Amino acid sequence: MLDSTIGMALGAPEAIIIVIFGILVFGADKIPKLARNVGRAKGEFQQGMMEVASTSTAEEDMDRGGMTEEVASESE
Repeated sequence: MLDSTIGMALGAPEAIIIVIFGILVFGADKIPKLARNVGRAKGEFQQGMMEVASTSTAEEDMDRGGMTEEVASESE
């Protein structure tokens, strides 16, 4: 069996190799653009996850038996 910690750590030598490989593949002038796009994608992903985690108005209406907040307050 393999030890579960083998290959899981990323140290300085591995990070340097990855950076050098990235420069060779993408070129030094494309790296900032690539990093910027990755950051934007991460932000959009996190925003989408927050939207999914929050309850929508349809879910809140279903909790009130399908009635909107205005209709529910009028019937009280």
